[in-house]
Amino acid sequence: MPAASLLLADLYLYPVKSLGGFRVPEAEVQARGFRHDRRWLIVDARGQFLTQRNIPEMALLHLELGHNGFVIRHIRRPELRPLLVPFEASADRTQFVTVWDDMVFAYRGTNEQDQWLSEALGQPCRLVFMPDVALRPVDDGKVPGLVSFADAYPFLLIGQASLDDLNQRLEQPLPMNRFRPNLVVTGTLPYAEDTWHEFRVGELAFRGIRPCGRCPVTTTDQLTAERSAEPLRTLAQYRKAGNKVMFGMNVVGPASGVLRTGGAVEVLSHHA
Repeated sequence: MPAASLLLADLYLYPVKSLGGFRVPEAEVQARGFRHDRRWLIVDARGQFLTQRNIPEMALLHLELGHNGFVIRHIRRPELRPLLVPFEASADRTQFVTVWDDMVFAYRGTNEQDQWLSEALGQPCRLVFMPDVALRPVDDGKVPGLVSFADAYPFLLIGQASLDDLNQRLEQPLPMNRFRPNLVVTGTLPYAEDTWHEFRVGELAFRGIRPCGRCPVTTTDQLTAERSAEPLRTLAQYRKAGNKVMFGMNVVGPASGVLRTGGAVEVLSHHA
């Protein structure tokens, strides 16, 4: 298949880890991923990170871009006025938070933000921000680079053909938001991205590190927060590696640049 037929179809940002994301026509690439992507995190009273894995109701908190930040809305509770969160927090209050095995230095959000999220999620919560001085390495000792509050790597890439193939196997097709990608590529064969090692999007160079093992977040309806067995049950029939179900590719990229939808994708090398 000619490389020119591969295109960057969609870009997604997720400013707060595990809350709703949104499409953008372009995104600025920084050392730890897209600018504004998963730089905010919700933690419990002990500083432990919270996600839809243990609180599926986080799916009901949707985000949209605002003038100087973004707006969080609870789609089931209109009595909660939308919460405006700036792109960055101030250094007035700090704390260490835990994301998986990493202890990360963070700036605290405001009391208003903490109270809003605590009310929305029904438990004490804090909102924290990762400043540039916080250095969290990617989840691979052999791969240099930084990552935000994302699970392990700066970017997740999925081929649209992979979702199309999965949906042909499901009774009810699923939207791409179940899988929370940053980059969606068209023009590939299903799961071709699993093999990509070095590739370019426009003028920017990226590297595929390893396929992404999926968790119960993929089984959470992003409009209702209800869970089902799918898509993990079906994916486990043909996409299992060891104890993990794979879908999408973990990717590292350059320290700067801009990506725009519609850009050409060129695969330079493949994993053996």
